[in-house]
Amino acid sequence: MSVGAGSISDELQDLVLNSPDIAVFLKEISERAAAVFSAPGADIRRAVLLVRPRMQSTMTGSSPEAIAMDEIQTRYDDGPCLRAARYQEPCVVEDFRSDTRFGRYTTSILHTGIRSALGVPIQLDGTAAAALDLYSTRPGEFDSSSVQDALRLAGEASRALRTAVRIAHFSDAAKNLRLAMDSRATIQIATGIIMGQSRCSHDAAMTILRSASSSRNTKLSDIAASVLLSIGQEPPTAHFDY
Repeated sequence: MSVGAGSISDELQDLVLNSPDIAVFLKEISERAAAVFSAPGADIRRAVLLVRPRMQSTMTGSSPEAIAMDEIQTRYDDGPCLRAARYQEPCVVEDFRSDTRFGRYTTSILHTGIRSALGVPIQLDGTAAAALDLYSTRPGEFDSSSVQDALRLAGEASRALRTAVRIAHFSDAAKNLRLAMDSRATIQIATGIIMGQSRCSHDAAMTILRSASSSRNTKLSDIAASVLLSIGQEPPTAHFDY
């Protein structure tokens, strides 16, 4: 198995701009691995895992089974892909039946029929971490040549994935800002409605909202939205251009 001489980094960079979200782009990386790890008779499953602070892990793969492999890792918070991402070095498992590094994770992965695995890091900026994960139903599937091929592929994907993570960060920030604006506007309108209905001050209206939020164990913005809906008014939605 070997990576073609032509670099795919420019193609992946273009894919960043054409992918609707980062999960779709990660799937493209796993699909690129298919051209590299497709030996006759080999049952190799490919997945990519992205871990970002304060965000749910993003994973995708060449099949539902491949994604399930990474889900098992996140469940036990251990495995070759997570170790590759955390320690920024390849993690090879020649045979899960004899490997003792992963505790309960090993038992779960063996139940799926997987015998060997390879995790390689994809270099990113900051505190985000990612890795390409390869699984096989055969022991000893991944030798030193496989590790080098996977590292080259991860290197090609690194620049484009860094760009994708930055775009996702700004997209998330814009979404959070929009939600915050919507929430604030909803609370202000609900406060005005209560002031008009109860003939009270702004502070008193806010006290009523907070009391309802506390007693019902419901977010203040949701209580405010229910006030608007009670008079047949939809909560506002902020509109702004990027």
